[in-house]
Amino acid sequence: MGARDHPGVSNFRDIARTRLPAVLSGVELVRAGRSEPFLESRPTVSSAPLQWRGLVLEGHTAPAGLIHHHEHPEHCIVAVLNGNVPYEVSMRGQTRQYISQTGTICLLPRGSEHEVNWLRETEQIVLALKPCLLSNVLAETTDEPKVELREHWNLSDRHISSLVWEMMADLRDGSPAGSLYGESLANSLAIYLLKCYSNLTKRMEPYRGGLSRSKLNRVLEYVNANLSEKLALGELAQVAGMNVYHFAKVFKQSTGESAHQHVLRRRIEMAKELLMHAKVSVIEASARTGFVDQSHFSKVFRRMVGAPPSEYRGDA
Repeated sequence: MGARDHPGVSNFRDIARTRLPAVLSGVELVRAGRSEPFLESRPTVSSAPLQWRGLVLEGHTAPAGLIHHHEHPEHCIVAVLNGNVPYEVSMRGQTRQYISQTGTICLLPRGSEHEVNWLRETEQIVLALKPCLLSNVLAETTDEPKVELREHWNLSDRHISSLVWEMMADLRDGSPAGSLYGESLANSLAIYLLKCYSNLTKRMEPYRGGLSRSKLNRVLEYVNANLSEKLALGELAQVAGMNVYHFAKVFKQSTGESAHQHVLRRRIEMAKELLMHAKVSVIEASARTGFVDQSHFSKVFRRMVGAPPSEYRGDA
């Protein structure tokens, strides 16, 4: 049964999506009052096609040379993939010298202004985060009106690195759960940044109420009705009437699996049903279960079921 067969759930989808953070088309800088791409060369990989809400990730090969004075319009994280690269940062009338290591993080809040001189070519993962990604996580957890991140250069933080690496790995794997896994990682990153690198003074309290049976059923029904669509973590949280921070925790407590794991499992279960009983083609089963394309569908199906979809369908 599709979303159109569930008018209540379908109508809520329109409401939920209007409250989600905006989609970023790429990492940008502001120079001389104009927005420009992070680098002139195209990124080697980008999350933009997946339309993660509130965050975009790009992989770049950054040549040696000076990145002239610029401002970051969104919060920015730069993760260096190859170590022992000297670089210089000029800001507020001072120049500082650093040597990056593999995994070095530069955490640059929105409004940061500087220029950077990389003395050797580097491989970088660059993220831009909208402030509303942080505020959506915080909704109902604090009454502090404005949360800011603190600037850090040459930072070593394994937790940030592991989340960024996992985002990149998901992109390279074809993002089998669509945008949902990337957004789940973005939510974890936002929570960690707020706890460790922000001006937040109040503790983020755990949610005491849990996920009631009625709320859980509403979310599960919503997922089942929209398996062919792009599902966002913030969207599911809105359906439950909770913020993302609370929802991600209590959904796993209630079901034993994360939201992206549940959606992926349900998509494969639906695909098995379509292939076995409805006798649809592999291409149609892929499209009706929300996968990016048939190759990604076949890869995930084989990994989870133990056989390719054509063999499961009985074509072999």
